[in-house]
Amino acid sequence: MKENYFKKYPNKDGFFNEYGGAFIPPNLEDEMKKINDAYFAISKSHKFISELRDIRKYYQGRPTPVYHCHRLSEKYGGQIYLKREDLNHTGAHKLNHCMGEALLAKHLGKKKLIAETGAGQHGVALATAAAYFGLECEIHMGEVDINKEFPNVQRMKVLGATVIPATHGLKTLKEAVDSAFEAYLKDPISTIYCIGSVVGPHPFPMIVRDFQRVIGIEAREQFFDMTGELPDSVVACIGGGSNAIGMFSAFLDDDESQLFGIEPAGKSFITGEHAATMTLGKPGVIHGFKCYTLQDENGEPAPVHSIASGLDYPGVGPEHSMLKDLNKVSYESITDKECIDAFYELSRLEGIIPALESAHAVAYAIKLAKKHPEKSVLVNLSGRGDKDLDYVVDTFGLPE
Repeated sequence: MKENYFKKYPNKDGFFNEYGGAFIPPNLEDEMKKINDAYFAISKSHKFISELRDIRKYYQGRPTPVYHCHRLSEKYGGQIYLKREDLNHTGAHKLNHCMGEALLAKHLGKKKLIAETGAGQHGVALATAAAYFGLECEIHMGEVDINKEFPNVQRMKVLGATVIPATHGLKTLKEAVDSAFEAYLKDPISTIYCIGSVVGPHPFPMIVRDFQRVIGIEAREQFFDMTGELPDSVVACIGGGSNAIGMFSAFLDDDESQLFGIEPAGKSFITGEHAATMTLGKPGVIHGFKCYTLQDENGEPAPVHSIASGLDYPGVGPEHSMLKDLNKVSYESITDKECIDAFYELSRLEGIIPALESAHAVAYAIKLAKKHPEKSVLVNLSGRGDKDLDYVVDTFGLPE
């Protein structure tokens, strides 16, 4: 990836072409500027870079490997590879940016980290980072997701975090963001809002992207070392889009690699039980930034559904919105049923239980493999499925 892309996007006002920015209350503007200035000051320093590299190597266990799915490829055709972010400490890609955000918080003299979480992976990762750096941690989570992802709730509490239920609206990810942002507004001086994806007001989409770029940098080199070429297709699931932008960032200039962002088709497009923001949304403002959004008849964020708690968000990262308009990435969707089928297929054929979020990407990779058996597919397996086991088995049962 050419370095000038990252200097060009976002611009100084935090826009990726028409998307992004910071639509925030005046009392937050100074705090956002401090975070932005601190990020640029410390992220270029040798001390920060060295400490982050040590954390990634000795604490997170990076680099995570790329794995060839022999039996899955044999069954469906093509050559399917996985970037194993499920092997990153805490079981998902989220720790990549949480450790960086917590390090930034320490530099700013913050005492508490505040965040939202959907599937709980970001909450667990931030609680882990808080424990590592000796900071307080408050995680806001929809009441529905607390019941659905209970193992991760217990992990957050064991790590010392306070879990605050979001009890309004649909009681899922959007409401958790609302709740966390309200808590941050009450005390922006001693707290920092460590957003869980490449969403929110500037500078968060940029900061999270930059910390997640490690995925793509590693994967591109690893795949080339294994095969002597680049993958024909690169696939990642899309909610807010942090794992996907981390993976895609290394391939945006490679014409031979087609990029696919996979979002939830849910139960039905007809009934509106989905979270297919890129497929059916339109530009709008949500949570302090502009992006593609799913909107109701009044222009408000529409109710959304996904079997994967980390994907049921009515917005998406502003950089993804730009990449859609530029035709740099193809944004496709996978149904709940296709997701569950892929969840069990990867588990039974490869001994790898994926997060339901990641299973959306695996399902689309299987489709590509069947359609193009002569080509290779690299999937970002963004998380492991421990958190989803009880819900999946209780709801869908075991396959025969």
